[in-house]
Amino acid sequence: MKIVLAYSGGLDTSVLLSWIKETYDAEMIAFCANIGQAEELKGLEGKAKRTGASRVYLEDLQEEFARDFIFPMIQAGAIYENQYFLGTSIARPLIARRMVEIARKEKADAIAHGATGKGNDQVRFELTAAALAPGLQVIAPWRDERFRKAFPGRQQMIKYCKRRGIPVQASAKKPFSTDRNLLHISYEAGILEDPWFDAGEAKYRGYFNTLSVFPEDAPNKPEFATIDFKKGNAVAVNGKALSPLGVMKALNRLGGKHGVGRVDMVENRYVGMKSRGVYETPGGAILHFAHRQMESITMDREVMHLRDSLVTKYSELVYYGFWYSPERLALQSLVEESQKNVTGTVRVKLYKGNIMVAGRKSPVSLYSPHIATMEADPTKAYNQDDATGFIRLNALRLKVAAKVQRKK
Repeated sequence: MKIVLAYSGGLDTSVLLSWIKETYDAEMIAFCANIGQAEELKGLEGKAKRTGASRVYLEDLQEEFARDFIFPMIQAGAIYENQYFLGTSIARPLIARRMVEIARKEKADAIAHGATGKGNDQVRFELTAAALAPGLQVIAPWRDERFRKAFPGRQQMIKYCKRRGIPVQASAKKPFSTDRNLLHISYEAGILEDPWFDAGEAKYRGYFNTLSVFPEDAPNKPEFATIDFKKGNAVAVNGKALSPLGVMKALNRLGGKHGVGRVDMVENRYVGMKSRGVYETPGGAILHFAHRQMESITMDREVMHLRDSLVTKYSELVYYGFWYSPERLALQSLVEESQKNVTGTVRVKLYKGNIMVAGRKSPVSLYSPHIATMEADPTKAYNQDDATGFIRLNALRLKVAAKVQRKK
């Protein structure tokens, strides 16, 4: 049997690689997607082979991640439960898709992942596999009673690795779990399971500042930045043309410096429970904000309101793992059509965790100062007398209803 495992090199996936190999008597192929984990990838290939992998795929997918996943989601204005920028959610369909492709190339019998039976990632991985390779077997050890019995906690995992000489650096006292990529870093579990715990307290700040400083520690002087958009996608930062990956890196540096994009929330997981998470999304927060400002002067009102009415649904589809569903693809077509005139420049001011608009302009702006002005309209484009009939017609049904109510 040949199995492709989503491998990060940490304690969990190191144990999984060895345990699955022994339990299924399988040839193990480790796959790790570089989607912005930075130093976490050092020495990963050698570690996987020493743990038992016959082959290791370590692929840089950062540009694809930014271009084909983050940017389309930003165009849709997606944000889950009005707070979460979907950093982990949007990465899973890319990882799972590449796993499926590798499984086909290697003629593997199954793919495997280390997502727990309580989380969202198991759903995201497996729905992607179902959509792209419905006949491919998926192995999820955390839903296997044999695995849970053998490893009820991190202490047992650490001992297992020591017995087998598996090279991992882990501590049973790790205060939380993390997931990092180009869009964000998340922190959950451990000390964060108490929703009253203040992750911003001074003595804990060293735990939660991987991508950004806390607002209190940000510079005392605001910084201005410009983002250029073309058809809803950011194409330049501060006048410098950049690829989607370049845009994300530049905005992450700016946002991280000023402590923007920090979120602490209790969210509703798809599997039914509530979960507390802390997130740093510095570049994504700026991009999301600036994109909306660009839309404000370039997008037709009814198109905007229609798209906005679908944001909750779109965000849920990403969060739940339905990236490759027909309904998400249909929504994306509408989103792309809505973005054809979202072109221009937005200027933002960053200060102490805040993102503020400092200007927006566009060659296709729908904003007309001559029409909007409270002064005399030199173009005569808007006749204020017309509003009388407009109000009268809109009030008609209210008057009829009021008369009916008085008769009761």
